[in-house]
Amino acid sequence: MIKVLYINQEMIPYVPETDLAIMGKELPQKMQEAGFEVRTFMPKWGNINERRGQLHEVIRLSGMNIIIDETDHPLIIKVASIPMTRIQVFFIDNEDHFSNRHTTVDELGIEYPDNGERAIFFARGVLETVKKMRWIPDIIHCQGWMGAVIPLYVKTAYRDEPAFANVKVVTSLFANQLKCDLGEKFKRCVEYRDVDAKLLEPYKERFDFVELGKLAIDYSDAIAEAGPDINSELHQYAIAKGIPMIEYPGEDYAQHYIDLYNKL
Repeated sequence: MIKVLYINQEMIPYVPETDLAIMGKELPQKMQEAGFEVRTFMPKWGNINERRGQLHEVIRLSGMNIIIDETDHPLIIKVASIPMTRIQVFFIDNEDHFSNRHTTVDELGIEYPDNGERAIFFARGVLETVKKMRWIPDIIHCQGWMGAVIPLYVKTAYRDEPAFANVKVVTSLFANQLKCDLGEKFKRCVEYRDVDAKLLEPYKERFDFVELGKLAIDYSDAIAEAGPDINSELHQYAIAKGIPMIEYPGEDYAQHYIDLYNKL
């Protein structure tokens, strides 16, 4: 049985309905129904109602500190099950990055200036937690820019870890989701183990939505167009890389993903 780890930026019913949140729930559900073994992760955004969603902390997976830019950030793992499905969702939580804030924008719709550090914390939190779970995925599928550094880390900083040594990475491309760049600290903060400044030289000094997409594409084994209006520059960039790609298949997409996973 092929094991697929979904790293989602958003999932219904925990956040308002968007294309990203719908795919976050529906794709893992369809693949589970098709016989794949599935695990899912997403950030524990501050506007998620824990009581209504029946989230609870997983003590055995919590308690680690993740250091970003020389600052310790405690990692808290919570879990819930999506009603009417057999899908468990693991939530990456931290008081500074997630608990006391909304999603990627504040209550006025302004993007948080440390969204880059939040994405890095999320990525490393997921990978460290998967190691602790002792569950070895065959495929990691990233949906949303919050998971864009996962392919980089999997193929470099974590490549010698038994949990990720043979894993294949798929990145889904969606429409633009960021208006601002991630600031001047992002490159410095993303450095970890053998991810250093030299490895990031091909990219612009300030990462924006397109630059994050290029980073994800460069370290992925396959790409999926998850909508009809994805960024055209990223579309062309993915084609130029020559890696397997699902062109947007429309609403009836399940078999396309099944075929892709089986080929990988």
